[in-house]
Amino acid sequence: MNHVPNPWRNLRQLTPARIALGRAGTSLPTEAQLDFQFAHAQARDAVHLALDTDELAAQLEQRGYRCLHLRSAAADRNTYLQRPDLGRRLSDESAERLNDHAQQHPSGYDLAIVVADGLSALAVQRHVLPLLQRIEEQIQKDGWSLAPLSLVQQGRVALGDEVGERLKAKMVVMLLGERPGLSSPDSLGLYFTYDPKVGRTDADRNCISNIRLEGLSYNLAAHRLIHLMREACRRQLSGVNLKDEAEVLSLDDGTPKAGNFLLS
Repeated sequence: MNHVPNPWRNLRQLTPARIALGRAGTSLPTEAQLDFQFAHAQARDAVHLALDTDELAAQLEQRGYRCLHLRSAAADRNTYLQRPDLGRRLSDESAERLNDHAQQHPSGYDLAIVVADGLSALAVQRHVLPLLQRIEEQIQKDGWSLAPLSLVQQGRVALGDEVGERLKAKMVVMLLGERPGLSSPDSLGLYFTYDPKVGRTDADRNCISNIRLEGLSYNLAAHRLIHLMREACRRQLSGVNLKDEAEVLSLDDGTPKAGNFLLS
């Protein structure tokens, strides 16, 4: 059957969305069907792929970071996917490890960074290192003390609050793989909380999502995070009451423009 092209095909150059695919009779063309199946397989693999924390820790330590290896209360990947509640708290052994570390550093830290596999270990493997480099540059400029990096297996967003509380950190940043989409199996999410404590809700956190080469750049993500951290320290809060009003550079002329069009 002949493939009937879609007259809107040129629009595909402007978006990764599946538009203007054409048709063969009343069905999609074979190429579009195979592309969809491949994207679906990538998304499934991203969810089930295990994060190699040993390799990641070795890369981080080569760059001067100290790392703490932790686990959530989810014993394995299948449990993690079926019991989200277990991914939101530390295992007993990991909690004790953080308590021991906190006893040796009673003054606490300004910032704790937690790296977890989330729902895409692929995102963590690809994007955490370059993003951390951009964040670290600003942390050093502001003089914030940084806790050892916490590398967590089978972790979800809320677990970062427990890590931050046990380390007596003023702020916590959680980096983890987001739920894969059919065009983005490696999207990294960033969650920021001021005064982290067990029991915080999503309303107490700020989220910066879609951090990847085809999405939000490392530089812009770091820029927005640092703005949120500075404002959080000044106002002593985070979440829905802390808006992202960071200025971003225009791609056209480099002049500052409002980062949130709803607030401009």
